[in-house]
Amino acid sequence: MDGVPESHNGWTFLTNHARVLAAIADDNSVRIRDIAAHCRLTERAVQKIIADLEQDGYLSHTREGRGNTYRIEPERVLRHPAEAGLSVAALLSLLAQDEAARSRRPTTGRDRRRT
Repeated sequence: MDGVPESHNGWTFLTNHARVLAAIADDNSVRIRDIAAHCRLTERAVQKIIADLEQDGYLSHTREGRGNTYRIEPERVLRHPAEAGLSVAALLSLLAQDEAARSRRPTTGRDRRRT
C-alpha cells in the first residue's frame, strides 16, 4: 500500500467494511496494521470487520507463518436490498477502475476533486 491518506471528518460514501475489503483485494497478505493505517481505523476495528466479513462468508483466511493470506468470495452478493444482485467482484471492480483512473491522472496543486 502506498501512502496513508489524509484523515477525513464527516460522512463518507463507503463503509469501513468496504474499505477493508478493498485493501485486502489489493493485497491478500496485507497485515492488519497496514489495513488500519490505510483505512484510518484502529487495529481492533479492522479485526472486528474481518471477523464480520468471515462470519458472513465474504472472506476467509489461512495462516501462513506469522501472517494471514485472505481469500475473498467474489460471487457473494452485497447485503443491502438496494444492492440486490451486485456481487463483491462487481463492487471491487468499480473501486479498482476508479483507483486506476486516479493513478493515471496527473497530480497538480490545483486538484479540484475533494476526497
